[in-house]
Amino acid sequence: MAEYATERAPSAAQVVANPAPLGLSAFALTTFVLSCSNAGFIFPVGGGLDIVIGLAIFYGGLVQLIAGVQEFKAGNTFGATAFCSYGGFWLALGFALLPPAGIQAALVKASTLSTALGVFLLGWTIFTLVMFLGTFRISLALMGVFFFLLLTFLVLTISFLGGGIVWLEIGGWLGIITALLAWYTALSGVLAATNAPFQLPVLPRS
Repeated sequence: MAEYATERAPSAAQVVANPAPLGLSAFALTTFVLSCSNAGFIFPVGGGLDIVIGLAIFYGGLVQLIAGVQEFKAGNTFGATAFCSYGGFWLALGFALLPPAGIQAALVKASTLSTALGVFLLGWTIFTLVMFLGTFRISLALMGVFFFLLLTFLVLTISFLGGGIVWLEIGGWLGIITALLAWYTALSGVLAATNAPFQLPVLPRS
């Protein structure tokens, strides 16, 4: 979601600032907080979900959607698809966890919460595999983000479909790595846009 120079329309790039660092930052922070909860890092395992709800709706959700719309304007199909989709992921998860929505309570009452989350995450695992394949001609940094995100979704899917808390913790640590890689890629875009005295390599593939 950074260094999409080969996909950007030259005329649009002159008008619209690169939205990738914003979208990556929103994705990274929300992923980091939830993953800390899943891994039992700082939070107890499963703790801290209340603060994740706000992040999921406003930062991981709405801000990523804004970044995705700007990617449409910049002519970047990959960035638009990724940011809008993962923005939708966070909005959907945040809404499902929001107590007034009643979704989580209904699933708990029906004893299907774990299975429902597992199927939800399975769908996102498949989608992330599709997006990972789309990174092969962009950059190694972005390949790393999507590779570890794919592993994160896969391991969390296993956890909720019967794997248990150990898989949840592993998925949490993989999510933390994913967040750090996303922040790295975001920072590389910010440094490039501000003509900083040093740059972070993302190793473009195209």
